Amino acid sequence: MKILLISASPRKEKSQTFLLAKQVVNGCEDSRTAEIIHLCEQKIDFCRHCERCHKKILACPLKDDVKRILMMMLEADGIILATPNYINQVTGATKTLFDRSSHFIHCLRLMGKYVAGVVSSGSGQDKEVLSYLKYYANTCGAYYVGGISSRAPVDEEVLSDALKLGIKLCDAIKKKKEFPSQKRQIEERKEHFRRLIQARKNEWEEEYRYWVDKGWI
Repeated sequence: MKILLISASPRKEKSQTFLLAKQVVNGCEDSRTAEIIHLCEQKIDFCRHCERCHKKILACPLKDDVKRILMMMLEADGIILATPNYINQVTGATKTLFDRSSHFIHCLRLMGKYVAGVVSSGSGQDKEVLSYLKYYANTCGAYYVGGISSRAPVDEEVLSDALKLGIKLCDAIKKKKEFPSQKRQIEERKEHFRRLIQARKNEWEEEYRYWVDKGWI
């Protein structure tokens, strides 16, 4: 079982976000083998909307760390997305990474994977941010097992809940658990992108071939 933690706090291990996310990791089996990425240590450039990654899968003219991060996401069974809440949204680094993963959305590349969300803030008003992390997971085809958030500083009760979230994440992976309401939403989005991919098949050649190979078209 491969667990990947993507942490977006610029304060890295000193942050409340990471403290909370690490506790989710601790709830996972083989937690010591989990991979951790601090986005502030990565070079992540803005998407230029050239659509090259749709024409040739994951091809990109930007020479940075994004492709390596995306490949790690593809290799993981479970992904923990951890971010501070900046003005009721994920950090800029998180959003920029998501923008660069549009191929994941077109081809539902995270299907069969499970995502957990972690958010911290000064206010503790994090519902919208957790909802956005769930939206991103589902749009990429993944199941969202749940999220944890906390006003800083994180207290012991929330840390206990974070540990339980890690256990829940790994249990869902082992049992290949399905979430019926999310499954319906994923299928609806899949139908939307099926039409889009068919309409752009002459432009987005490799994405169209991916759909054909999957038997979705």
